[in-house]
Amino acid sequence: MSRFTTWCCGAWITAWAALSLAQATTPPDVDPYTLARRSRASWNQAEREYAFANWDRLFAARTIKRGEQVQRLPAGAPLATFEPGGEGARQLQRNLDEFKVAGIVVLHDGKVRLERYALGHSATGRWVSFSVAKSVTSTLVGAAIKDGAISGVDDPVTRYIPELRGSAYDGVTLRQLLTMSSGAKWNEDYGDPAADVALFYSMPIEPGLDATVSYMKKLARTAPPGETWHYNTGESNLIGVLVARATKKDLATYASEKIWARYGMEQDATWMVDRTGNVHGGCCIAATTRDYARLGQFILEGARIDGQAIVADGWLEEATRKQIDIGQPGWGYGYQWWTLDTGTFNALGMHGQQIRIDRSRRLVVAINSATPEAGLSKDAVVARVALFEAIRAAVDAEDRRAPGRQ
Repeated sequence: MSRFTTWCCGAWITAWAALSLAQATTPPDVDPYTLARRSRASWNQAEREYAFANWDRLFAARTIKRGEQVQRLPAGAPLATFEPGGEGARQLQRNLDEFKVAGIVVLHDGKVRLERYALGHSATGRWVSFSVAKSVTSTLVGAAIKDGAISGVDDPVTRYIPELRGSAYDGVTLRQLLTMSSGAKWNEDYGDPAADVALFYSMPIEPGLDATVSYMKKLARTAPPGETWHYNTGESNLIGVLVARATKKDLATYASEKIWARYGMEQDATWMVDRTGNVHGGCCIAATTRDYARLGQFILEGARIDGQAIVADGWLEEATRKQIDIGQPGWGYGYQWWTLDTGTFNALGMHGQQIRIDRSRRLVVAINSATPEAGLSKDAVVARVALFEAIRAAVDAEDRRAPGRQ
């Protein structure tokens, strides 16, 4: 996998069901009724932007319910270089114009320092985040361990999903699923209609089995468990099955109870389900950009609510540090989080979805976008990095001027 391909990090979606679209505002050149049944690779830019903003109207999903209280996002002073004419403003505009950023929210010390929308997106609209869901699923593993529903990451997967006995997942641990190092053979080539990530959504389901389990139990093994990292959305879906089995709750309900309602997200979110009605652990939460920023802030604060962590002791420290090498300088993979040697870590989804968390700077950046490529092009990566550098530089300049700082 090339450095730039790693940025897509999302599941290939072959549409299989369309829901009611009566409430959707549809551009005249988009036909939503056929859009949901076509391969995502065939969508044009207008169709892509419409679909990302209306994902849960196109595809079956469960609601992640918000609670009665909302976690405030107080306004802070605008970042200096993002004022008109500044370097930050120039970098932001390039990302908006050339690489189809739909929304960005920057939190520093829990305050909104930058917020912009484009492509018809808004502060109250939901946008699908693709593989950002993987990092949410990882956090729910930490919650299930704290709740006693899962004993630990070294448990064998077959303890919770016995249907996998005798498959490539016999002897594989939850830790190896979390780090995508099971050794199972899997093809995540989004452009190949014969790849596993495409066939997963179309192959017949064995009667009585979850769609994920039915497909994944048929995979072969190509490497010993724990030795090699290989990106595999199917395994993230397996983690979701495991958490649901252990907690006896579907992921959307558990995510609401542990994060969405308790922390105080502003809007309901939705989570796409498979052909057997179970939530995809590896893909497709749709939420507002502001709530993605809240999610990042929640993680930055140690996944704590009212001073109490919802995850097991030490979970986030393990989950968000490099657990396995991915063969790309400066990058690593934790428990469904992408790590950088600089100390920052990321939840990433294809077409440019991202939550970037920088503990040392008390900084969260949430971005939704609709880049034409599933994985960011080289130019898009350069522009995204320049935008992050402008944000970092603005925050660092302020910190240097703050009393008591050098």
